[in-house]
Amino acid sequence: MRYLLDANVFIQAKNLHYSFDFCPAFWQWIDKEHVNGKVYSIDKVRDELIGGDDALAEWAKRRGIDFFLPPDNQVLPSFAALSTWAGSGDYEPGAVSQFLQIADYYLVAQAQAHGFAVVTHEVAANSVKRIKIPNACVAMGVKFLSPYEMLRTEGARFVLGAAG
Repeated sequence: MRYLLDANVFIQAKNLHYSFDFCPAFWQWIDKEHVNGKVYSIDKVRDELIGGDDALAEWAKRRGIDFFLPPDNQVLPSFAALSTWAGSGDYEPGAVSQFLQIADYYLVAQAQAHGFAVVTHEVAANSVKRIKIPNACVAMGVKFLSPYEMLRTEGARFVLGAAG
């Protein structure tokens, strides 16, 4: 399975469970699995990450379009289908407008167009005020899962080495 990671995966990893200073293995695993053709994100997520002035922004800057994928012509039909779905539902106009302008829209469309699963900390919600990634994924037939589910599925192991 190939994965597209949401910005919140990187941000929460840096701020909470997998900080660069005490769990570099997480970041090494992401790089390794990217080289193996499994882990990616999108350019709009990169834009969000480099907006900060921190270690995560520097990490994101060191990765190019081979990691943070730009949209291509294959994504155009997915953009159209996703925007039609968002506009024809029960969402408030402001929620639809916001969704169509943020990385979430691009993430789900890219995933649908290229057969990726979306990895996010978001959970589905029945709010009319905000379109959540899992709701959009369900509507578009895109698999979504949490970062922990991805790590388990892929058999990631962050094991301490021998003391030395």
